[in-house]
Amino acid sequence: MKICVFGAGAIGGYMAVEIASAGYDVCVIARGSHLEAIKQNGLTLHINGQVKNIRLPASDNPADFGPQDYVICTLKAHQSLESVNQFAPLLGPDTAMVTAMNGIPWWYFYKEGGKFEGSHLESVDAGAKQWNLIGPERAIGCVVDPACEVIAPGVIRHEKFNRFIIGEPDGTESERVKTLQKILIDAGFDAPIRNAIRWNVWLKLWGNVCFNPISALTHAPLDTITSGALGEVCRRAMYETKAVTEALNVFIPENMIERRLTVAGKAVGHKMSMLQDLERNRSMEIDALVTVVHELGQMTGIATPTVDTLLALVQERGRQAGLY
Repeated sequence: MKICVFGAGAIGGYMAVEIASAGYDVCVIARGSHLEAIKQNGLTLHINGQVKNIRLPASDNPADFGPQDYVICTLKAHQSLESVNQFAPLLGPDTAMVTAMNGIPWWYFYKEGGKFEGSHLESVDAGAKQWNLIGPERAIGCVVDPACEVIAPGVIRHEKFNRFIIGEPDGTESERVKTLQKILIDAGFDAPIRNAIRWNVWLKLWGNVCFNPISALTHAPLDTITSGALGEVCRRAMYETKAVTEALNVFIPENMIERRLTVAGKAVGHKMSMLQDLERNRSMEIDALVTVVHELGQMTGIATPTVDTLLALVQERGRQAGLY
């Protein structure tokens, strides 16, 4: 069983260490100082008061590794699009692509079953490049719950949670998704299979669509974003996103909005990923989290004025910083 983690940053590094520690044949794609540190010192994970270090093949050239059984893509959505041509050497006839990324995935309308079946989303897959060059039939959805951070080149710190929710686009429990579940469980992860993975994708996005852009615009932590006037902005954006969700025949209980706000408000001092990227001069993941809701709103005829306002503001903030 050959597994490539493409993008061995915070989440990818966490997954790679734990899966390799479980005895699987794992290689990683990384770059820059992070890659050099992995080559020299291995990949190090700080977790539950322990330090794990594992040496594993690492490169910035996928051709070094050849076809894999699973490619776990942990890049940001726009980085996956930018890297689309690099996946080819890793893809054999039966290779599965596990999209362990935030936001609406590029394969969303593959075997979705609605009136937009077969459509591609320009905001996350411009020109349908991933759809055409990777192929949606390879995709297995993955919603990422863990919070991790790269604290130094080659060094990952796990903060909380260990659940990766997985599911086939068509909702079946295929052999390949059951094998993936076993791999993840062997590695110590909680890995439930869902027959409606888009439900979980949307539930997470209800928070990301507002928490992330507001964080980048205000530099406020999550507990501030979810309370007072900012909390009301979040609430409006989430209700708009809920309407888009329902227009696509995905139904999540309304009380999940208040639940998301309440749970997020307990993360005192937590900085959202978009703010972290802004502060660290890294490209900002705007399109898969916010632009795509605007695009889907237009496709379904649902007005999203609050989301659109947040989008215009955070896009301009990203442009001014040279990160979007």
